[in-house]
Amino acid sequence: MSWLENSILARKGLAKGKAGATHEITEAVQGKYHYVYGPYVEPVIKVDPGAVVSAETHDAFEGAIKNETDNPLEILNFPYLNPQNGPIFVNGAEKGDTLAVYIKSIVPRGEQPRGTTLIMPEFGGLVPTADTAMLNAPLPIKVKKLHVDAETGTKWSDKITLPYVPFIGTIGTSPEIEAITSLQPDYYGGNMDLPDVGMDSVIYLPVNAKGGLLYLGDCHATQGDGELCGVALEHPTVTTIQIDLIKGWTIRTPRLETKDFIMSIGSTRPMEDAARMAYRDLIRWMAADYGFDEIEAYMLLTQCGRVRLGNMVDPKYTLGASIQKSYLTP
Repeated sequence: MSWLENSILARKGLAKGKAGATHEITEAVQGKYHYVYGPYVEPVIKVDPGAVVSAETHDAFEGAIKNETDNPLEILNFPYLNPQNGPIFVNGAEKGDTLAVYIKSIVPRGEQPRGTTLIMPEFGGLVPTADTAMLNAPLPIKVKKLHVDAETGTKWSDKITLPYVPFIGTIGTSPEIEAITSLQPDYYGGNMDLPDVGMDSVIYLPVNAKGGLLYLGDCHATQGDGELCGVALEHPTVTTIQIDLIKGWTIRTPRLETKDFIMSIGSTRPMEDAARMAYRDLIRWMAADYGFDEIEAYMLLTQCGRVRLGNMVDPKYTLGASIQKSYLTP
């Protein structure tokens, strides 16, 4: 029996975890990819709860970086990065509901070398940026193009092979009235770059606008905690998700569930406030749904809580606070 049968998605979702109609968002169906999360574009498809959707995602650069000799500053048009599939309209979704998105598979596509990582001036976790202005000279541009294979991973060098551990870097629902760059994470999800948002996990996202208006893209083949230089191993994929709708379960920020743990996700600056945001939501979740007293949950998480650093390079930083399900006694 799959853990999904006892998940929050299966217990609370309208489709009860059962797969419904299948849909494909190919490049042709998508047409124009989006660089903003907002309610002001027409949905690419409309689906019922339970729908299984396969999307042809681009890498973060929409395939523009093709060679290691390419100059990103000449080729890329900032802020047109992180192209998004969607939005997907979920029938019946209203403000105050929650979308539950089960990530079924992430498969690399496109010609090799399909993986890209790079260093750009004034972008990254250990360099001066527009937000952390300093007098230091920027680092030199460096581009690496790499073969990405789901079975054999990625040969980084003669001595190092990286496993294929894919996840969705950017996924979220539309804000109610705002239009926000796909480079920024926030209460709706967005560019969280959190490696736990991978295969066989469920991401729970607040519905802020009618239909939810789900966006996704920016898949990574692998990434260390923090996405340190600002660019993971970016690659195009066919990503398949199963979408359910939870009526009346109102969450303020994204949550995540896997076979082994639940996680609350916070995105803000400074980093310690993102951790506070995530842990506070986790405590309140434990109290509301698992019978804990808030003070007891606070003390318990001090002993066994875990924090995952998604990114430390975007306009807002993302951290996930989690607890093993084995501690969540009914």
